[in-house]
Amino acid sequence: MDFDTIENLPREKLLELLSIYAKNWLATDGLWFQGVETHYGFTTALDIDREMWEQFTVIEARRIKAFLELPEHSGLAGLKRALQFRLYAPLNKTETYMEGQSLIYRVVTCRVQDARQRKGLEYHTCKPVGTVEYSLFAAAIDPRITTEVLSCHPDVTDPGCNCKWKFSIP
Repeated sequence: MDFDTIENLPREKLLELLSIYAKNWLATDGLWFQGVETHYGFTTALDIDREMWEQFTVIEARRIKAFLELPEHSGLAGLKRALQFRLYAPLNKTETYMEGQSLIYRVVTCRVQDARQRKGLEYHTCKPVGTVEYSLFAAAIDPRITTEVLSCHPDVTDPGCNCKWKFSIP
């Protein structure tokens, strides 16, 4: 196949390219983290990673919100929709469902944790960064949304998934 521009790609090739871009982004993120960890230690890498996510997750959420044309107060329905468009969405198996008045989001398979397991590494302690990431993403979609971590490495309470988050509007 010979394609001269992205605009000329057929739908199936665009979807394949989307997956490649998501994998490349995630590989860059992981390699960056491992490089900082190697040179400066895990704690420093985690601190820097958390600072990066404080900024990136808001940028990502605002762009998705604009793309989906979500209103300022799109609520949990808006968040549920936006979560499906995250940069790494094509890479992880997730479940999203309502439980009472809250939205539950479970990352069943996580490409990062799966890769670490294949390499014989310990699970990544992602709770400190994930808490920042998901809280700020949700608040950028709708500032009324609060976030609670239900299960996340190293504090896994739901062995059927890698992490589990609860979003509510008080």
